[in-house]
Amino acid sequence: MFPPTTDWFRQALLKKPKKMPVNPESHSSDGSQSASQDSHRPSNPNSVISSNPSSAHVDTSSSRGRWSKDYDVCVCHSEEDLTAAQELVAYLESSTDSLRCFLQLRDATPGGAIVSELCQALSSSHCHVLLITPGFLHDPWCKYQMLQALTEAPGAEGCTIPLLTGLTRDAYPPELRFMYYVDGRGPDRGFHQVKEAVIRYLQTLS
Repeated sequence: MFPPTTDWFRQALLKKPKKMPVNPESHSSDGSQSASQDSHRPSNPNSVISSNPSSAHVDTSSSRGRWSKDYDVCVCHSEEDLTAAQELVAYLESSTDSLRCFLQLRDATPGGAIVSELCQALSSSHCHVLLITPGFLHDPWCKYQMLQALTEAPGAEGCTIPLLTGLTRDAYPPELRFMYYVDGRGPDRGFHQVKEAVIRYLQTLS
């Protein structure tokens, strides 16, 4: 004979659990509510929904990779093209996506070595916009920046964005012949196309 405690435990194991009654109305209601929620759930949680299908936007809620660097764009330009570079930066920073731009004369550390500052700016930026003009081609620092930008991300498609201004296609640097450039002869000097290219690249970081 089992001890009283053991006998009680055996009886508890032999008892069948009671089935809970199912309310068909509540089940149907739960099912319809779930279906309703699924119908409103986006098929891709990382997709960007824009009211303007022709314009891309950065989904800041899912673009954590964007904040891994200090800047979204580093604008490389010659000294004589400072005004054009400032206008491009003002256009990018005033966009709805509030792009973070590095402009050498504005953001470089006072007293810092030029080479160190240029390298740091490129490595701290996701995209590199090369403002290619006659002055750019004759400036040795600009060529250094161009080569350094290509070295920073040789396999990152869309990371380096050339903006050709005041030059013919024949003058396009041979180092960049493997990638398309933005034509700066349009009414907005190619600024909108540059912005869209930057945003598309930032979306790949999500």
